[in-house]
Amino acid sequence: MFLILLLLLPIAGLAYSGWHLWILLPLPSVWKAVVITVGTLCFLTLLLDFSGSLERMPLSLARILYRIGTSSVIVLLYVVMAFLLLDLGRLIHLVPKTWLYQNWVTTAALTGLLLTIFVCGAIHYNNKVRVRLDLTTTKSLPHPFRLVMLSDLHLGYHNTRSDLAHWVDLINAEQPDAVLIAGDIIDISVRPLLEEDMAAEFRRLTAPVYACLGNHEYYSDVRHAHKFYDEAGITLLKDSAVLVDSALLIIGRDDRSNRHRKPLKELMSLADISLTDSMSLTDATDSTDSLCKKEAERYYTIVLDHQPYHLEEAEAAGIDFQLSGHTHRGQVWPISWITDAIYECSWGEHQRGSTRYYISSGLGIWGGKFRIGTQSEYIVATLGIRPHHHR
Repeated sequence: MFLILLLLLPIAGLAYSGWHLWILLPLPSVWKAVVITVGTLCFLTLLLDFSGSLERMPLSLARILYRIGTSSVIVLLYVVMAFLLLDLGRLIHLVPKTWLYQNWVTTAALTGLLLTIFVCGAIHYNNKVRVRLDLTTTKSLPHPFRLVMLSDLHLGYHNTRSDLAHWVDLINAEQPDAVLIAGDIIDISVRPLLEEDMAAEFRRLTAPVYACLGNHEYYSDVRHAHKFYDEAGITLLKDSAVLVDSALLIIGRDDRSNRHRKPLKELMSLADISLTDSMSLTDATDSTDSLCKKEAERYYTIVLDHQPYHLEEAEAAGIDFQLSGHTHRGQVWPISWITDAIYECSWGEHQRGSTRYYISSGLGIWGGKFRIGTQSEYIVATLGIRPHHHR
């Protein structure tokens, strides 16, 4: 039922906006038909994105078609909203009927408004917001930690190697001790990442990278994602954990796309936490330790879990901090209202008991590269020891 509704809504939107354009545009019928047909075809290229057809096309052509198809969804949303507002204004007698029929002034005003919205949305998307986060703990730390946290890079046909190179420069400038990524590094296909050798950009990072899987890694074939992570030097935590500098216990959950992923409490009781020799921050003496839950309580625990459902699980497991993404906070308004209604927290800082959370709206984006009422961001967290207060 949900899938049927998901298909019917854009079809209804196309019909509604097409009818309004037909009566609004002061053009001969043939040119009206051309405008509506071109708009419909742009939207229908979205079918290529989900059918796998892009995989068989030259990369440059695939990029163009992907951007056209995914951007048209957002354009259609705003065209429909504009005509709904005009219709509502007409019903309450604020908008004269003549504004909606064969009117150049309305046509120019709507075109200018939509162009302004999308140009500003594209500029805003490319302005990556640096979010500062201060974390404190009473647990023992050998030194303060500087962590750069990311989610939802969505590298692929639209977010290219040049985008990633810029992001890597931003991260390196922070001189982090570690980089944490909460899933969806890959968009819908690993092909663009391989053809552009994006793994080489990840290898430029000056700090070790730990990541969990997102739902888009499953869309793109999780086996290919594993291989890319290996080439990129990313430590994948898939229902597994790693101990960093004998102080930080980082647990990466498999995405909930895998219905058989392990419960968080079970992950807290893992017996074998394997540490690799290639990570400069890792204390190799801990590589054969067995860390039960009681022992793990000595460490500052961070969970990477892509989708921010059931936040109470981290609280019940005694987790100190959870990083999630996935929501994008809707990417554009008013979809942000929907994500705010669905999730306990769809964006930003949150707390349950002694467990803190950050739900990121993402560094990258899915589809059309517009941010309207939301932001693309990366988090720079400083973890230090909370001072004791003496009376």
